[in-house]
Amino acid sequence: MEEEIIRAVKWKKDKHPKKILVIRFQATGDMVATLPYIQYLRNSLPKDTLIDFLVREEAESIPKSLHLFDQIYSIKGGRRVKKQLFWLILLLPELISNGYDVVLDLQNHPLSRLARKVINPECWTEFDKFSPRHGCERYRRTINEARFIDSKPDYNYVLKNKELGLDILKSHGWNGTDKLVVLNPAGYFITRNWDLDNYVEFCKLFHKKYQDGIKFLVMGLPKIKEKAVYFKQKLGDSLIDITCKTTAAEAFSIIQRIHFMVSEDSGLFHMSYLSGKPSIGILGSTREDWVNPRLPHTFCFTSSHLPCGNCMEATCKVNTLECMKGVTPEMVFQQAIILLNEK
Repeated sequence: MEEEIIRAVKWKKDKHPKKILVIRFQATGDMVATLPYIQYLRNSLPKDTLIDFLVREEAESIPKSLHLFDQIYSIKGGRRVKKQLFWLILLLPELISNGYDVVLDLQNHPLSRLARKVINPECWTEFDKFSPRHGCERYRRTINEARFIDSKPDYNYVLKNKELGLDILKSHGWNGTDKLVVLNPAGYFITRNWDLDNYVEFCKLFHKKYQDGIKFLVMGLPKIKEKAVYFKQKLGDSLIDITCKTTAAEAFSIIQRIHFMVSEDSGLFHMSYLSGKPSIGILGSTREDWVNPRLPHTFCFTSSHLPCGNCMEATCKVNTLECMKGVTPEMVFQQAIILLNEK
């Protein structure tokens, strides 16, 4: 694999930096992917090291729910770059006054580059946006290019409110002890959607092996509500449906308690494996090199073996959907057993 050159000015002092600014504006899944590596910084650097975070307002709830950052700065303006620029300019005087030694630009966007240049730190690195490797690996390499630490993933997050989201689970039928297995049919395109009856059959296989003490869980955005209703009809009381009931921070908190996840390519899948949870991804048309984390607690069914694989298309150009139809409930179940036994 050809190495991507990461633009950076390396740390040249013998002692660790005192003040670090991390920048990642969006999106929520990509932002969450930075957290294990920042958590490693927090646990490895001296306790008095200042670590601040610059993020977009709509992605701030999860980092704000963690004991991880000293200060979180949020840029308003939604997806409108001119408004984002306005809010960034308002923040710049305070960011400059903080005197950061290091800026880790994990976004690599005109606004993040502007912030870094104005702050003018002694050391900075800029995210590798294009090389054909998983995003987490690119975050790790970008941080390590600063050359003051050898970063690794650390999934031991500390929630400010450890009970966050529990009231929602318990009010919808969780007894507090049953193991939660998340079903996440949230792929954005039909080329990333596994048939709903495949999920149902997987649940039957899973329940037959593990018997009692298991609850299947569906949560997420309104777009999967109809799918959750179908699951409830088929699975009855063995399924908990809390779609449309949680914030991003509550969903992230709940994921810290789950046992296992089966998911299409979506934000909850990334939250799951980035929390160290055994996770199976059914990726369909998604590019494997960017999305398959290849971690010991993950397994992804990909389309790499197909001539048309990794196409990133919203509709199947050969009209077979083989990338999704070729994955059976039995295949997913067998991989689940392997992952859970290894766990």
